[in-house]
Amino acid sequence: MSDRPGLIVVGAGPVGLACAIEARLAGIEVLVIEARDDPIDKACGEGLMPGALAALHLMGVDPAGHPLSGIAYLDGSRRVEHAFAQRKGRGVRRTVLQQALATRAVELGATVERARVVGLDNGADAATVTIATDAAHPSGGTRTAPWLIAADGLHSPLRRLAGLEGRQQPDARRRFGVRRHYAIPPWTDLVEVHWADDVEVYVTPVDDNLVGVAVLGPRPLDQDAALASIPQLADRLAGVDAVSSVRGAGPLLQRTTRRTSGRLMLVGDASGYVDALTGEGMRVGFAQARAAVGAVLAADPSQYERAWRTTTRDFRMLTSALVTAARSPLRGRIVPTAATRPRLFGSIVERLSR
Repeated sequence: MSDRPGLIVVGAGPVGLACAIEARLAGIEVLVIEARDDPIDKACGEGLMPGALAALHLMGVDPAGHPLSGIAYLDGSRRVEHAFAQRKGRGVRRTVLQQALATRAVELGATVERARVVGLDNGADAATVTIATDAAHPSGGTRTAPWLIAADGLHSPLRRLAGLEGRQQPDARRRFGVRRHYAIPPWTDLVEVHWADDVEVYVTPVDDNLVGVAVLGPRPLDQDAALASIPQLADRLAGVDAVSSVRGAGPLLQRTTRRTSGRLMLVGDASGYVDALTGEGMRVGFAQARAAVGAVLAADPSQYERAWRTTTRDFRMLTSALVTAARSPLRGRIVPTAATRPRLFGSIVERLSR
């Protein structure tokens, strides 16, 4: 690799690593900067939609997991499900996904540096990040490239440093997520979404002997209390060992004023996020990664801004509408309506999964 890469990616989560992989496949020298060691975990539902799995295969990544044949909505007395029409998705433990992407990025020649970014100089011809002073970097230092991608997560420091944060939501309306794993063979190949009074509980098979359970809703979020409010799920998990600690994330809604500034592009959760409710974050993030690298090749960040709006349109519109309904008096009608209109439910699932 040359002394000065053509692209710096800050953040080695799945979307940041997808940026690195896409860049190397395009022949761009890339430096990935990440403070955490592999494998990196995050509270998420861990279900890869068919479109996300297809994007991974195009990058040469095929993580181990459990097949997902569709989505089911349940509210105790009602159930509606839809099987993916063309291909299956996959439940994949987040650490397994991140490690598979990290291995592929290094295999393709990406350089990974363990460091924390604390400053940004977004110049006319190049972007420079400042590295924190620590034991590994006693003099701190800077790293410079013609292009910079921030894939540094929901609470992106680079988004803040670049002045791209939008107006945040009032505390009373903020939603959060928590997740834990249970050592039990999956009882279905579907992602089950259980709708309780105030929360949604996602159950995702992630291997032959493990399911992930994620709870979404307002604070305070108590996973045990959420499970207790859903008798059929509580019965299935009664006496089953929890094999991971509770991990949280949020607030989920993050707004940005725009996704580009000078030589910087925001990708993944850093670029703005609505909610985890529809489960397509990875599909959208991988599409953004490809679009951002395309903009680097074209030397045109405005191309990425346009592509971001296109690739996130369905996600933003459908997820926003569903979250609005979930907060309203219509919440109790979501599953009954889906059950009485299964073709509509199926068409929405297909639109989000492709």
